[in-house]
Amino acid sequence: MSKKKKETKRIENKLISIFNQNPKKKFNYKQLASLLKITNTEGRNTIIRVLNKLKAKSFLSQNKAHQYTLNKSFSITNEGIFQLIPSGKGIVKIENSDMELVIPKSKFAKALHGDRVLVRPTRAKKDVDATGEVVAVLERGIHEYVGVFERNKDYGFVSSRNRRIYTDFFIEKNELKDYTDGDKVVVRFKEWSEGNNSPFGTIIKSLGTPGDAETEIHAILHDYDLPYEFTETVEADAKKINASIEKKEIAKRRDFRDTLTFTIDPITAKDYDDAISFKNLGNDLYEIGIHIADVSHYVQPNTLLDEEAYNRATSVYLVDRVVPMLPEVLSNGVCSLRPKEEKYTFSAVFIINKEAQVKEQWFGKTVINSNHRFSYEEVQEILDTNSDSVSDSVSLSGKAYQIDAPTFEAINVLNHHAKIIRNLRMKSGAISFDRVEVNFLLNAQNQPESVFFKTSRDAHKLIEEFMLLANRKVAEFIGKQKPVVPFVYRIHDVPDADKLFSLKSTIDSFGYQLNLNAKNINQSLNKLLHDCSGSKEQNLIDTLTLRCMSKAVYTTKNIGHYGLAFEYYTHFTSPIRRYPDVLVHRLLESHLNGHKNASVPTIEEACQHSSEREILATRAERDSIKYMQIIFMQDKIGKQFSGVISGVTDRSLFVELIDNKCEGMIRLSDITTDYFIYDERNYAIRGKRTNQVYQLGDTVQVIVKNANIIKRHLDFMLV
Repeated sequence: MSKKKKETKRIENKLISIFNQNPKKKFNYKQLASLLKITNTEGRNTIIRVLNKLKAKSFLSQNKAHQYTLNKSFSITNEGIFQLIPSGKGIVKIENSDMELVIPKSKFAKALHGDRVLVRPTRAKKDVDATGEVVAVLERGIHEYVGVFERNKDYGFVSSRNRRIYTDFFIEKNELKDYTDGDKVVVRFKEWSEGNNSPFGTIIKSLGTPGDAETEIHAILHDYDLPYEFTETVEADAKKINASIEKKEIAKRRDFRDTLTFTIDPITAKDYDDAISFKNLGNDLYEIGIHIADVSHYVQPNTLLDEEAYNRATSVYLVDRVVPMLPEVLSNGVCSLRPKEEKYTFSAVFIINKEAQVKEQWFGKTVINSNHRFSYEEVQEILDTNSDSVSDSVSLSGKAYQIDAPTFEAINVLNHHAKIIRNLRMKSGAISFDRVEVNFLLNAQNQPESVFFKTSRDAHKLIEEFMLLANRKVAEFIGKQKPVVPFVYRIHDVPDADKLFSLKSTIDSFGYQLNLNAKNINQSLNKLLHDCSGSKEQNLIDTLTLRCMSKAVYTTKNIGHYGLAFEYYTHFTSPIRRYPDVLVHRLLESHLNGHKNASVPTIEEACQHSSEREILATRAERDSIKYMQIIFMQDKIGKQFSGVISGVTDRSLFVELIDNKCEGMIRLSDITTDYFIYDERNYAIRGKRTNQVYQLGDTVQVIVKNANIIKRHLDFMLV
């Protein structure tokens, strides 16, 4: 789009907003020029042209005095973000309102998913979805898209495989360049002019051949605007950081270098951002330190590294790779709490008695030297060792490993205390989701060879409980300060009442109970999750229960964390991979040093940005799992599996295979034994002639019909 067209569009959007915010006020073009601070003749002429255009569209009315006002038929207009849903319709949630409009495709007015739009309600009847139409696109939300390039002699198209993009992008002849027909490419939105059926785009890069592993993973990252490499400038800045441990800095910190300290992480981990220290003080008292990599010491505010970390906001964990928030020299090197290396840390240190009660607490900067780097599997083997001799040679991961008495004692005491803390947390109403996580064993080419399931054992729960303790106590310490100190909280609102009722209706058919009238619904939810554990419908019930939950987000406005049953909670323990943790470190240090309070609006903006980036990262991670599932199932076309119906829509059934948790779709049109009607209330379809019912949670036999890598579809046929 030319500069002139961009300026015209900008003025049009500004004028629409002015009239929308002043629905009864009349303006002439001079008044509007004054409001827009436009003084030159060219700008005023542009205003006149735009006013005439809006008048021709009946958006504005004009009186004899050449004053313009919002047309009465457009008097109820609102702003919101346009989203495309699987049915092909659009929805716009009105800002600062609970109202949500359903937009039919004929009323999109060239709006694309993610755009900020001006909408007008067209129908709002009782028991009927409120509908509306897009009046104008105020701002494009997404500027780059991934699709497959289709090259012709004098033009081309880029066809997106994203179900939320309902149109192709037209590529003009001068934009074709040497891009190869059939390649997966990134196209940048140029413009979508009146009279054109498709938006115009510019191809900015080729990702490679569709179906290729690198191509598809890069496409996933690009779909969610997740950068997969650092610029040379950022890398250079990271390499300039002083990684030495200096006496002058040590003197400012509490020294834990001679205290028994170790890390416990996944066996494949390369960055270690938390460590635990242990000291037996006698008299049934223990000093337990949670030491976190002091990222904020190296990543200073208003630097290029800080800007990059803020923009990314989180590391992204795909099946075959990690896209880190910080350059590797920091995440895997300088900040990583590697064994036998002195490291700067920010710590929460507790004196705890044998009942796991915190008697004293301290927060501040420290220096440590980790004695051991344990994997979860190694710690679990230590915990499973039923020996009275604490210096026995224990076989860890196939290797003879001598566990010294202090380390053996530390791990077992920590595990004992973690269990007490966990039990107290559960009694307080914390909800326990012990979900089975799907993992893939990859070969040298990053292709999935097999599927395995990761479950949470005592070693995982040991670390989890002490990280939760540190997060809770840091938030509590700041949250109870008077006057109020601006801070980053991790909050989780109460469940959605309608979804809880729907959950109850579903589980009733399986013979489970959920008491929605109970004083503490958490206890009833936990009983449900416990009762269904190990059953074929466990994953289904876990999923439906999770859907009842609100999304946890970052904010300065604390309301507590419902799922954990904490009045105060934050994220303090993972600054290598989460930007909010870096903010928490800075704010805590600032308070401990008695510095001036930070700006609440600035912190809140960072919280909102981090929450949004976290959602995108989660979606990308799910897409990478789906991609690997499809590759894994490619050589299983025609084979039969048992599965559980995991989703029901008006067009399809979704089935999760019991053996490997791969999820595929059965189109209702492929079930030829009857015509099936969608029963939304009961998550089911019902045969019109046979009355045959297929319901959420039912076990079915399926045959693998297709595994399409490019479209990321796994299709089943019902046996």
